[in-house]
Amino acid sequence: MGTPAMEGVAVTALRSVLHRVRKAAERSGRVSDHIRVVAIGKTKPVSLIRDVYDSGHRCFGENYVQELIDKAPQLPEDIEWHFVGHLQSNKLTDPLNLFAAKSGAEPSDCVELARHVKLSCPNLVFSGLMTIGMKDYTSTPENFKTLSNCRSNVCAALGIAKEQCELSMGMSGDFEQAIEMGSTSVRIGSTIFGPREYPKKQEH
Repeated sequence: MGTPAMEGVAVTALRSVLHRVRKAAERSGRVSDHIRVVAIGKTKPVSLIRDVYDSGHRCFGENYVQELIDKAPQLPEDIEWHFVGHLQSNKLTDPLNLFAAKSGAEPSDCVELARHVKLSCPNLVFSGLMTIGMKDYTSTPENFKTLSNCRSNVCAALGIAKEQCELSMGMSGDFEQAIEMGSTSVRIGSTIFGPREYPKKQEH
């Protein structure tokens, strides 16, 4: 259970994040209303997510399928849920496995993957790209430029307007720069909810 103090801190932190999003949008000549803030509740209790929901926020995400399955029924139905974690390979069809989709795709493969989803997956709707830089990246402009170019290339190849193709880019440590570089959706966990809380492993 989250304590009242923890919950109050989360709401205050969310307001600070939204203010920073507005400022970053202004610096890049954009409208902050067009930038989605996905509050990632990984390892956090339902009560803490509910408190942020009660403050007016409606967009939340989870990293693990099981956490999403457990939490969603306990929370209001008007929440817009986003799954931002890895998919188990046994959950994917063979064609998608060809693109290493459970852990993402390289920038050079993004057009082919997007084309496959759009043209060969009738039960899926391609709406954009969720991206992350190289493992050892330091939020450099070059990294964000590479990821932004992925969207440009996909839009050109598939004949999609940029405005109709999401670019999810940026997390707690770099979301302001990501917004300035064109992100339409940022994934914020620890900056809102505090450090993740993993259960301690029992000693044998």
